[in-house]
Amino acid sequence: MSLTVKNPFNGDVVCDLPYDEGDSLAKKVTASRKCWELWRNVSLADRISRIEEGLERFRKNSDEIARTVTLQMGKPLSQSENEVGTVFERAEYMISIAEEALAPDILPEKEGFHRRIEHEPLGVVFNMAAWNYPLIIPVNVIVPALLAGNTILLKHSAQTPLCGAAFEEAFGDLVTNLILTHEETSRLIQNPAVSHVSFTGSVEGGRDVYQNSTARMIDAGLELGGNDPAYVAEDADLESAVENIVDGACYNAGQSCCAVERVYVHQKHHDEFIDRVRPLLEAYRLGDPL
Repeated sequence: MSLTVKNPFNGDVVCDLPYDEGDSLAKKVTASRKCWELWRNVSLADRISRIEEGLERFRKNSDEIARTVTLQMGKPLSQSENEVGTVFERAEYMISIAEEALAPDILPEKEGFHRRIEHEPLGVVFNMAAWNYPLIIPVNVIVPALLAGNTILLKHSAQTPLCGAAFEEAFGDLVTNLILTHEETSRLIQNPAVSHVSFTGSVEGGRDVYQNSTARMIDAGLELGGNDPAYVAEDADLESAVENIVDGACYNAGQSCCAVERVYVHQKHHDEFIDRVRPLLEAYRLGDPL
């Protein structure tokens, strides 16, 4: 079995990748666990150094990474390039707060006791990322998890698997890219080698992930789909509202977690709102996102 990814603009095959299963998958999971046993004992300063090296490798390939994002999920190339830039902004911020965030929490004094909460590495983090922001969604998990001394099994969306490969190429054995069916994904959550699960996707998918996680009494971080309206109130700045609502509906080829899907407009502004929105929408053109 293999996963075939097609360009949403022209239907061309972007890649054809074999699924991980059986002994091959088991070896990757075991290798990630063994890597964690070493990585957990690395000092924070050395972790940061290694992560920064990975980010630099990612940066060197950023043009090609942005291009593959567009080929896989169809957003305009300029917006893929913007997403690459956001990867570094987020990673650099998370690195900047790591020492403070991971420092022990010192509790109030109690006679005869020294009380604190230590932040210990969990183990292998299983990260399931979505297609719409296929770089910044996984980096939100990858960098803090690595800073905290964990390793990553990364299962990317079936629409954007090459993004998972880009992270593995950048971070080496700290991040293992996996191509999995839904059935294999469920089985992996139940694998005792996995210590934490992070999922970005549909409500239905999140329900399955959470059930499998809680059955093992491990934690799961979920960011699930929604349905987002905009409201234009009676006292709204109409020019600003129109500009931002149209952009909020169309940016990222409309594939944003908080994309505007419907609009409620106060009756005072209804007709003018329609008149202002129409030319902005008519200016958009479907075409080659490259």
